[in-house]
Amino acid sequence: MDYMWVVLAFASAVFLAASDALTKRSLEGDDEHLAAGFRLLYSLPLLVITLFIIPVPRLDAGFYTAFCIALPIEAVTVVLYIKALKESPLSLTMPFLALTPIFLIFFSYVLLGEKVSLTGAAGILLIAVGSYVLNISRVKEGLCQPLRAITKEKGAVYMIIVALLYSITSSMGKLAIEHSSPLFFGAVYYIGLNLVYLPYGLTRGLAGNSTRRGGASLRQYLASGRHRRQIVPGVFYSVMVLTHMAAMKLTKVAYMVSVKRSSLLISILFGYLFFREDNIRYRFLGALLMFAGFVLVVGSR
Repeated sequence: MDYMWVVLAFASAVFLAASDALTKRSLEGDDEHLAAGFRLLYSLPLLVITLFIIPVPRLDAGFYTAFCIALPIEAVTVVLYIKALKESPLSLTMPFLALTPIFLIFFSYVLLGEKVSLTGAAGILLIAVGSYVLNISRVKEGLCQPLRAITKEKGAVYMIIVALLYSITSSMGKLAIEHSSPLFFGAVYYIGLNLVYLPYGLTRGLAGNSTRRGGASLRQYLASGRHRRQIVPGVFYSVMVLTHMAAMKLTKVAYMVSVKRSSLLISILFGYLFFREDNIRYRFLGALLMFAGFVLVVGSR
């Protein structure tokens, strides 16, 4: 059996975690909107090159509808995702991406009446236990304190919202891929995301920098060289997209996503190595439980 998809999916996880860690480091003293904008911008070259060397599938109304619904929502997730990276430790934010399949199950139940299987229910329980363990060092302040701590961590709240929005964009993305091809959709989607987000990100980011630094034009910002800190994260981000889509072409989406979401464990490792985040044992254990729950939930669908 060909397991190339495992290599590609795991590579996607590593490149995503590395891009996030490097972006978080670059956010020190910089505006998150500018960081997000330039990370996307520097992901463009590889995506554009890919678009020119892959076949263009025949597109229909299903593709365009899913694409147009997902794109503005994805732009919102960019803002919240970068804010989460800036506001809170990686080890407390990234594990909450494991909530996406739970939101998908909820929508499936509400909209389609689909019920949760025993495997899915076990996965949900593991994710709940894992989210508690993330902050279990606070249990001495009260049994409910680990859960209350989540609501006080801005980055965690932002990432929970991102997970909710990803449940929508992933559904639309799957539909768009069914009406095109994985590599074509990945390239076009993130090129489109640049076009949608960049005008807002640069305008909002420069306004933020102006407030903090006494005024700064785009030319001055470029001259400062701070944007160069997003070159490597941007390249890593584009590699993440392409390996993600290539893996999807080789196996079932559920399998690929389960391997890729190991990025939440890798992010915790990077959080310790790059930022010396504390309580790392509890957070890794919590993230491991959430990851196991994620795999069970995805596998039950």
